[in-house]
Amino acid sequence: MAIIVQKYGGTSVADAEKIKNVARRVAARHDKGDDVVVVVSAMGKTTDQLIDLAYQMSDQPEDREMDVLVSTGETVSSSLMAMALRAMGYPAISLSGAQAGIGTETRYGRARILSIDPKRIHKELKEGKIVIVAGFQGICEEMDITTLGRGGSDTTGVALAVGLKADKCEIYSDVDGIYTTDPRIEPNAQKLKEIGYEEMLELATYGARVMHNRAVELGKVYNMPILVASSTRDVPGTLIHGGTSMVEQRNKVSGIAADSDVAKVTVRGVPDRPGIAASLFGPLSDAGISVDTIVQNASVEKITDLTFTVARNELDKAMRLMEPLAKQIGAGEILSDVSLAKVSIVGAGMQSGPGYAATMFRTLFDSKINIELITTSEIRITCIIDESKVKEAVRALHKAFELEQAE
Repeated sequence: MAIIVQKYGGTSVADAEKIKNVARRVAARHDKGDDVVVVVSAMGKTTDQLIDLAYQMSDQPEDREMDVLVSTGETVSSSLMAMALRAMGYPAISLSGAQAGIGTETRYGRARILSIDPKRIHKELKEGKIVIVAGFQGICEEMDITTLGRGGSDTTGVALAVGLKADKCEIYSDVDGIYTTDPRIEPNAQKLKEIGYEEMLELATYGARVMHNRAVELGKVYNMPILVASSTRDVPGTLIHGGTSMVEQRNKVSGIAADSDVAKVTVRGVPDRPGIAASLFGPLSDAGISVDTIVQNASVEKITDLTFTVARNELDKAMRLMEPLAKQIGAGEILSDVSLAKVSIVGAGMQSGPGYAATMFRTLFDSKINIELITTSEIRITCIIDESKVKEAVRALHKAFELEQAE
């Protein structure tokens, strides 16, 4: 008897009827003789609504109380799912992240999972129950509720699959797999049958919203296969795994990712001496602000400009930190820009094949799209461009790399 971990996204459980539909799918899997553990997200836009309520109470709600508040969304959907299954005659029980044994670091809003103790889940499974776990949440050493950040229910699903030694983790949502790019932008986008962990991690980190990057990273570390499929249609999905044949078979770009959640910060007149970068970026790290692209101009008379990007919702916090730091080191003015976005090409074949950067830059040039910043990895090239040009860039690159012919 196999243990199956399934995760259902917010759109899949957005109302009572959709919860009942998912319950029927879960029951059908249970009928095949599998032990089923289900992770659910909050219903529809519940998390956004809870955040809006918080800001009606306070201009700066405390992080701890925010986690207590927003975690209730998943608690509601998990209990409703258990009720739906029980009404159908199936034994089911809902568990919070804490009850499911999910231990995290003490970091509100974006905690990392430190441990999984699945004793309670095993106990319920042995009693023949279907276990419904509230995603996105855990408990820290101080016994406070913590949340895992946006998309954290994906991470909950993969972490539980690892902790329970499941065969694979199945992620269900309103999309039926991983595409070469967002089909809403490029109608000729093709669904991939499979993709490697590293490629998927780059796509998820740089704009693809289908999977949370931490979940992919966890799958890669523990070699846990992840199936991404539709919660409403019985069609083949996409398998994310670490098969060795994948790189050899696909010597090309696998996908295009785009992300408009970009804010640029430029610190002018930075003294070019040892330790300056650490003095600027250390406090950002301590504040939990993730910095992406970093570019330092060539030094002129020991003075340089330093530019980096952050998520837009972290810009105000980053600027508040930078202003006193810039004064301390004797730097000049600080500028910001939120009219930017990033577009990336990703492919394992880029490690061994030439010409990818040239093709990308030429394609953007031919489309009259200016490149503000560039960052790369072994299997990714990312360009920061004007936000208004993102869709045009995605379509042009998709065509240039012949992704409409993806297998």
